[in-house]
Amino acid sequence: MNHLANVWVFSDNVERYAELMTGARQWGEKVYAIVQGNTEIDYVKALGADEIVILESHTDLQRVENYAETLASLLGDQNGLLLMAATKRCKALGARLSIQLDAVMVNDATSIDLLDGTLHAEHRMYGGLAFGKEKLNSPQAIITLAPGVLEPAAPLPGHTCPQTTLAYIAPRHEVLCQQRRAKSLSSVDLSKAKRVIGAGRGLAAQSDLDMVHKLATILGAEVGCSRPIAEGENWMERERYIGVSGVLLKSDLYLTLGISGQIQHMVGGNGAKIIVAINKDKNAPIFNYADYGLVGDIYKVVPALIDQLSR
Repeated sequence: MNHLANVWVFSDNVERYAELMTGARQWGEKVYAIVQGNTEIDYVKALGADEIVILESHTDLQRVENYAETLASLLGDQNGLLLMAATKRCKALGARLSIQLDAVMVNDATSIDLLDGTLHAEHRMYGGLAFGKEKLNSPQAIITLAPGVLEPAAPLPGHTCPQTTLAYIAPRHEVLCQQRRAKSLSSVDLSKAKRVIGAGRGLAAQSDLDMVHKLATILGAEVGCSRPIAEGENWMERERYIGVSGVLLKSDLYLTLGISGQIQHMVGGNGAKIIVAINKDKNAPIFNYADYGLVGDIYKVVPALIDQLSR
C-alpha cells in the first residue's frame, strides 16, 4: 500500500498550507484541509483538498490548542496522518491530540517517507546536533513539518470540493489569549529565496549591514543572519534568523559573511545547493560545509566584491 487512507492538514499560519498540501496529496488517498475561518477557505480549497473542514468559531480569545477535543471527535478511530505546520501552537495542539488519540507524534520533521504503508520521519534532535529517524507504528500519526521541506503545491484553478463545519467541543480547561499586541514582521520569506546572504558575528556594528544589503542588491539576494545578530544584538528581524529554530534554506546560493558555522546555524543553512563562505578564521567550521571558501576579512572582501560586481 503506497497511500494512507486519510491525511488531515492543519496550520495556524495560512501560508504553510501550500507546502503541507504537497505532502498530503502525495501520501493520502483522501485529503482533508482543516481551517479556522471562512477567509481561508477559497485559498486552501484551490490547493487540491478533497474536503474542507471548518472549525466552528468560538471566541476571538481562542487558542489553537483548545481544538484538541474538537479534532479528536473528527479523527476518531480513523487511520491516517494529521500533518501540521511546526509552529508553537500546532505543536501544543498535537501534544494534546496525541494523548487523546493514543497516536505517535513527531515534531519538526525534515523528511517524511511512506514505505509499505508505514510512515517514516526524520527530525532534528538536541537543538540540531543530531537527526533522529522514526518509524511510526501507530494507526494514527501526528507530524509537524518544518518549513521549507517540501515545494509548495500549485493552485488548481477551478477546483471545488465539499465543505463541512465541525462543532466546537470545549476542553476541560481552555487556554485563552488575554491581550494582543502588534508585532513588526519582516515581509521576506527566506525559505523561498533563491539567493541568500547570511550576516554573522564577524560584523562589528549594525551600520556594517549597509554593505551587506548593498551586495545583496547587486546579487539579487535576500539578507539573513545568524542567531546572535537577530536575538542577541537585535540588529535584524527574528524572521531573518537562519538556524535550527529559525528558517531552513532551500536556496540556490547561500553566501555567508563572518559566520562561524556552528551546527545549530548550519541545520538551517545546509539545505542550500551551493554554500560560499567568507571568514577570516581559516579554522572556522563553516569551511567544512562550504562548496567554496575564502579566508579573508569581510571588511576588505565585501567592498571588493561590490566594486567588481558593480562594473
